[in-house]
Amino acid sequence: MNKTGLVVVTGAGGFIGGHVIAELRRQGYTRLRAVDIKPLDEWYQRFADVENLSLDLTGKAACERACGGASEVYNLAADMGGMGFIELNKALCMLTVLINTHMLMAARQAGAHRYFFSSSACVYAAEKQTAAEVTPLSEGDAYPAMPEDGYGWEKLFSERMCRHFTEDFGLETRVARYHNVYGPYGTYDGGREKAPAAVCRKVIQAQLSGSGEIEIWGDGEQTRSFTYIEDCLAGTQRLMQSGIREPLNIGSDQLVTINQLVDIVERIAGVRLERRYRLDAPKGVRGRNSDNTLIQEKLGWAPSIRLEEGMRRTYEWIHAEMTTPTSRAVFV
Repeated sequence: MNKTGLVVVTGAGGFIGGHVIAELRRQGYTRLRAVDIKPLDEWYQRFADVENLSLDLTGKAACERACGGASEVYNLAADMGGMGFIELNKALCMLTVLINTHMLMAARQAGAHRYFFSSSACVYAAEKQTAAEVTPLSEGDAYPAMPEDGYGWEKLFSERMCRHFTEDFGLETRVARYHNVYGPYGTYDGGREKAPAAVCRKVIQAQLSGSGEIEIWGDGEQTRSFTYIEDCLAGTQRLMQSGIREPLNIGSDQLVTINQLVDIVERIAGVRLERRYRLDAPKGVRGRNSDNTLIQEKLGWAPSIRLEEGMRRTYEWIHAEMTTPTSRAVFV
């Protein structure tokens, strides 16, 4: 890939986008533009040698500003969060369709050579995710379509937009279906956090307060696989550099219950907490796991970082944030 052409990363003030910018810098890309709706001082990772822009990408003009002169575009911008957010904010999640639509139009107008879209495992049909002992989801399981209401429909529609911009306009697009990505430098409170970060925060809060208990949404027996950010970055770049035009799972296939996730964090923290189950809380599908057959066939690679190791790193970062909070820093 051309390391001197302009690479644009949206959602760069957030979790995955911030890590994408950091990784591209590390690899020697010299022209980077980072874009996010948040004010710059609220970004998780911000670099002085990167062009950093605060723009609302639901607007077409803002997308044209973001994509001007771009060679490659990584679109990771979305109004989203964990299950507690996406179940209660379906309209907001669906309005993200404006971002990907306008970004595709702007990337095409700018003459970009390649465009990456971050989709989600939430595109998969709900009827295939009704049991905790779920059969891993392969890429074909998205159809016949009945994805997660709101968020999943937006992602699936945007996948189709990418496909048709490739077919009709020649814009090379790449689509990853992320499975529950987690790690440091991401949201861990405020209502948009996902399960790994939320569990870490709750365990740390129980330690600091001395409450000795933790609230778990649902009965704790719902299952998921969780993908550490380093695997996400490796898979994303491999896909972006490949010739694969169809959507591809990027997800761990290490299936655990939420109770087992709590077990892992308790062992890391060296505590054992009383569990209170909130059965009326948002909890999503009963089971979800990634089938990595296609990514292994196409890329000769699949995520490999064990949940225990990834959660240790995540816990340590969140613990530091909660016990020695600092203002957002500019990294040099």
